[in-house]
Amino acid sequence: MFDPDRLDARDEDAIRGVLPIVRAVNARYLKLRVEGLEHVAGVAREPALFVSNHNGGMTGPDMLCTMGTLWDALGPSEPLYALAHDFAMRHMTPFGRLIQRFGAIRAHPENAARALASGAKVLVYPGGDLEAYRHFRRRHEIVLGDRTGFVRVAQRAGVPIVPIVAHGAHRSAVIVHDGEGIARLFDLHRRARLKRFPIALALPWGVALGPWAPYLPLPFPIRLRVLAPMRFDGSEDPVGARERVREAMQDALGEMARA
Repeated sequence: MFDPDRLDARDEDAIRGVLPIVRAVNARYLKLRVEGLEHVAGVAREPALFVSNHNGGMTGPDMLCTMGTLWDALGPSEPLYALAHDFAMRHMTPFGRLIQRFGAIRAHPENAARALASGAKVLVYPGGDLEAYRHFRRRHEIVLGDRTGFVRVAQRAGVPIVPIVAHGAHRSAVIVHDGEGIARLFDLHRRARLKRFPIALALPWGVALGPWAPYLPLPFPIRLRVLAPMRFDGSEDPVGARERVREAMQDALGEMARA
């Protein structure tokens, strides 16, 4: 039976095998440029929580770019996990089983805590579907909502938060409506932990409906910027800490958008 919470399903050989393809797609199709890799090297010897902005949903290119960059920087043998939405891990079991081999685990604070306690590094997208499916006109915004779970996990584990800011990935599909009302109408939050039902212009469909519609990302150049690690002790207010992370990421995204 498929267990979306397993840490031992990660397959180093599978990662090593797919990495040349990921490199080629990132370099040739997405024209990926990366800044700040010294900050990844700075946490290479300790567990860390990488926090990034989410763009374009299930087949948005940001995770491919970010995971490929981290695999290259740390090496495939370094334990690295990515928290994946319930919808992918529990409602699309074949897809969840596939991405689990590459380090995906169900997005839950306890899973992140277990991975960090084992000495691993974890990638999380706190904005989730709120950020991934924001309207195209908000593509230069960091949207984390009221979520503080990632801060609490880092505080309890005593690990640094390392922000990674992606620019350009939200152009991979043009989201014309975030579908908040549609998600409420169909009670998707209770059914699948989804608060958005996006409508997007995307290849090859023309119009892509819903969070589960896979699409071919448009080949716009993508940039990643890794920011300096941020540390928060257990006495700091998680809301204030979240806002410090968001503001640092927003400043970086704004600067990248203006460049």
